[in-house]
Amino acid sequence: MRKALVTGGRGFVGGWLCAALLDRGVAVVSLDRRGARERPSTLELLGIDGRIAEEHGSLLDRGLLDRVLAEHEVDAVFHLAAETIVGTARRDPAGAFDANVRGTWTVLEACRRRGLQRVVVASSDKAYGASEQLPYREEAPLLPTAPYEASKAAADLIARSYWPSFGLPVAVTRFANIYGGGDLNFSRLVPEAAIAAIEGRAPVLRSDGSPLRDLLHVEDAAAAYLAIADHLDRDGVRGEAFNAGGERPYGVLEIVATIARLAGTGVEPEIRGAGNPAGEIDRQYVDASKLRERCGWKPRVGLEEGLARTLEWYRSHPGARPR
Repeated sequence: MRKALVTGGRGFVGGWLCAALLDRGVAVVSLDRRGARERPSTLELLGIDGRIAEEHGSLLDRGLLDRVLAEHEVDAVFHLAAETIVGTARRDPAGAFDANVRGTWTVLEACRRRGLQRVVVASSDKAYGASEQLPYREEAPLLPTAPYEASKAAADLIARSYWPSFGLPVAVTRFANIYGGGDLNFSRLVPEAAIAAIEGRAPVLRSDGSPLRDLLHVEDAAAAYLAIADHLDRDGVRGEAFNAGGERPYGVLEIVATIARLAGTGVEPEIRGAGNPAGEIDRQYVDASKLRERCGWKPRVGLEEGLARTLEWYRSHPGARPR
């Protein structure tokens, strides 16, 4: 890789992936939609916004994508831009399908026309749906029942079809819940609980605390993206899906209690839900052995270390906290 395009580079995971690419000596272009921003992006919070080229516009703009790939001489694409909030997709399913499904095939078509040799598309472990076959393995059927799950499953299937049909070297990622410093979506469990612990208030839980979650530190997620891209010249990687997770699930209450202990506070969560939030999956965790075996990746940041790093990050970036 010499020049990589990251769609959604201003986002949480996209920002850390941009940083990992820069550390490799890869030139990076970020493509994001324009919009009012109340807080700095993850790129700015990581201090790397001045080191990348930025483009702005819609994923649905075919001409824009063709121009960006050509002008920047891009040879690898990481497609992360999407509607990522389950609740938003539930309220506006058509918008989620436009962003996640149509946006994905528009990016893939641009890559096909350009003849790129490395394309990695972000799917999600949510694409499996509420399967009883745990942990999720890549050969399991995708059984979505909610709009967000369906949008990611559709994008997943479309992306993987581009290798056998058109010879586009592409792979998809089905990652567990990604956490770490720089996540500005405070409806998610870890940033809400971490900031609450720092501020000495009760974290708000939208469930009753019983759901099981598989957590993947954001630096391990970025490393997984790079490992997949590195191996896209190989059979058994092109056209495939890959899970990545933290290797075991944790209960929501256990996660919150660990954060409170690491922060040195004894705050108890404010439970506002009964069971699992509407549209979300109760129990989910993945088997990442395929990614280990074919791309040599494994998670390096354990949960306790990752949560400690996350707490320290939010302490040292007070401007990133909600006002």
